[in-house]
Amino acid sequence: MSIEDAKKAAAFQAVDENLKNHKIIGIGSGSTVVYAVKRIADWERKDLICIPSSFQATQLIVSNGLTLGSLDQYPKVDITFDGADEIDDDLNLIKGGGGCQVQEKILAYNSKRVIIVADFNKDSKILGEKWKKGVPIEVIPGAYVPIMKKIEEMKGVPTLRMGVNKAGPVITDNGNFIIDADFGLIKNPLNLELELIRIPGVVETGLFIDIANACYIGMEDGSVKEVMK
Repeated sequence: MSIEDAKKAAAFQAVDENLKNHKIIGIGSGSTVVYAVKRIADWERKDLICIPSSFQATQLIVSNGLTLGSLDQYPKVDITFDGADEIDDDLNLIKGGGGCQVQEKILAYNSKRVIIVADFNKDSKILGEKWKKGVPIEVIPGAYVPIMKKIEEMKGVPTLRMGVNKAGPVITDNGNFIIDADFGLIKNPLNLELELIRIPGVVETGLFIDIANACYIGMEDGSVKEVMK
């Protein structure tokens, strides 16, 4: 099975098993979420309100004919479907490869359930095993240099994420920079998250600890691996 087929299988099964009677639906970001939104649209339910986590999610909602809402209107979300860059055995995640981790974490925090959809390349025993680009960390632009120095003191290897077809760094939807920090294998992601978030100037990290309720992972053999909490 191709990676795209695996993404589609995971997303379709996740939606079919979890959408149920929920009405306020959070929409995350990433390539697998594209299939989840298409499947939600297949249900042809006119009562659904979809809350986006990013510009991409907004466009997906609108282009699939779904009703767009916001956390201002609906601060409590029934269920969110989102992707991940890596998933460990305890359902901890690395997210933020697309630069949307702050909005994604806000949406997830305000959701009753969070369902992750991904392909087999994202399935790891320990964070950092397969995802080699580091933990995305959104930072205030004026603080990025001292933050990078602090990450080095923590034995991490920080890289300021640079734009493509743009001179200079990536600018998030919130007007901030992103540092990708490689810590190798992350055996205690909670401790790392707590240490990073205490650094002045750090807005949020791409470590999602104890947030996902279930993960649906499309496997190479065509099956879908379900991991529940």
